[in-house]
Order: sequence, then structure tokens, then C-alpha cells
Amino acid sequence: MPITPDTKDWTWVLERPCPECRFDAATFGAGDVARMIRENAHEWPRLLDRSDVAERPDDATWSPLEYAAHVRDVYRLFHARLRLMLDEVDPIFENWDQDATALAERYNEQDPATVAGELVAAGERIADEFESLAPEQWSRTGRRTDGAVFTVESFSKYLLHDVVHHVVDVSR
Repeated sequence: MPITPDTKDWTWVLERPCPECRFDAATFGAGDVARMIRENAHEWPRLLDRSDVAERPDDATWSPLEYAAHVRDVYRLFHARLRLMLDEVDPIFENWDQDATALAERYNEQDPATVAGELVAAGERIADEFESLAPEQWSRTGRRTDGAVFTVESFSKYLLHDVVHHVVDVSR
């Protein structure tokens, strides 16, 4: 059963703390990003080690397995977008419909152990990429089609909010 799509513009989390997950982008810098991504990625195998991993808590909320598959794909997508920001001048990111992807990829039918392994690998890959950046690369830019502009640094914080928030989502 599809979930009602979240259509909020979450870029506000770059300016103020998220009241739901307590993420505060102002409390860390670029040097913390790779470590924070790794910490997040390595939390997921434990979160998926439960008998009800594919059960939705209600009709409007993804299961822990669906959230994990989403986070895996977020890490993969953001890695591709990060490469665009590093390789091109002010690229525009293609739209991504996360809800359509969840349905098409049958997130809730995937093997939890496989998803956990792929999520950790994707997290490690993007963490390695952030860790390898030279100081001047953190100010490179990229844009969404809705006009939101990111630097690599704000992009990394936006990514971190998403994955941190989803740990809170499945821990409730």
C-alpha cells in the first residue's frame, strides 16, 4: 500500500533545529560529516534486526525495512549528486520520486540483511568521498529543479538530517 507522499521542503533544517529529531546543522562542521555518516550507516543493521522489520506501525508510516531501503538509496543518490557538484559547474539535480521508487523497488519485500549490507556500503562510499574533499570543494554548488541551491557543505548537512531523522522514525 502506498504512503501519502511527503511534499514538505525540508531545506529549513539547514537554518534551525528539527523539532522532531533534534538535528541541528549548526552544531557541526564539514570535518564531522564523514564520521557522522559512518555512525548513521552502522546503526542500521541493528535497527533491522527485529522480527517486525517489515511491519508498518500505521497506514501512513513506512516499516523499518522500507526506511532502511530508502536510506540506502538516499546515500547512493546523494553520492551521484555529490559527484555532479564536484565534476560540473552548478549542476541541476534530476527529480527523484522517493515514494515511486519505494513502490517500484518493492522496498518492503527486500531482504533485511541485504539492505543492511548495501546501506552500510553506500554510507561508507559517500563518507569516503566527503572525507577526501579539499577545503575549497565544500563551497561548490548544485541546485534542485525547485530552485533550492546547495553548497557541498549544506548538501552534506541536508543529507545528514534525512538519514538521522529516519533513525528516529524507526526508533519510535
